[in-house]
Amino acid sequence: MQLIQDNIPALSCMQKYPSQLFYDGNLELLKKVKISIVGSRKPTKYSRQIIQQLSSKLSNNGVCIVSGGAMGIDAVAHSGATSSNTISVLPCGVDIRYPAVNKNLLNDISKNGLLLSQFDIGFKATPWSFVTRNELVVALGDVLVVGEADENSGTMRSVEYALKMGKEIYVLPQRVGESEATNRLLQDNKAKAIYDIDEFVSKFSTCTNLHVEKKVDEFLEFCSKTPSYDEVVNKFPERVFEAELNGEIRVENGRVILSA
Repeated sequence: MQLIQDNIPALSCMQKYPSQLFYDGNLELLKKVKISIVGSRKPTKYSRQIIQQLSSKLSNNGVCIVSGGAMGIDAVAHSGATSSNTISVLPCGVDIRYPAVNKNLLNDISKNGLLLSQFDIGFKATPWSFVTRNELVVALGDVLVVGEADENSGTMRSVEYALKMGKEIYVLPQRVGESEATNRLLQDNKAKAIYDIDEFVSKFSTCTNLHVEKKVDEFLEFCSKTPSYDEVVNKFPERVFEAELNGEIRVENGRVILSA
């Protein structure tokens, strides 16, 4: 648990550069491409699953995940990245494991990843220290991903920081009535939606060969065998008409043929 002596360029976008920054762990992570992930402390199962997949694939492709060590989206993001490739920014001293429910997770990060805090050893979290923590989380990342958020939530303070810093904001596509704040960001053109995780990962990957799963289009795979038109309609009733209109396939003598 020491003070960082060197200047961190990423933090120059903050309203005021931290007067002190304590750390516990591996400072080499600060040199990596970093993405900040924040969100609700009580996310839906869908948001948890997608954030876990997203952080895991980003980490596997050399990207370090930054979050705030809280319950919910934060914890999922840290866990998905694994403790060796994540930075947790705390609202308390780096010697305190808060929240207690994430004690084991934060201990693992201190051993393998990196804990950061602007607060003195022994400092206990207060309402205002969470806000201070949020600014640092956002500043460290090249972009901000918001997994899920309600209007007027603490997560939206992070969004405000990102907008002031000129950071790109990404959100998950959500159902109507859920995560209303991120849906509003999309509606107001203040954020972009992550529709394809592998495509998103490819934008930030530091690896020469991406560790992403190759997607197989079952419809096109089926049509490559030149099935009868009736077979295709029975198996893919919704897709076949759209594919025909888009020119993906053509029908000749009752058989479906992939367009060149």
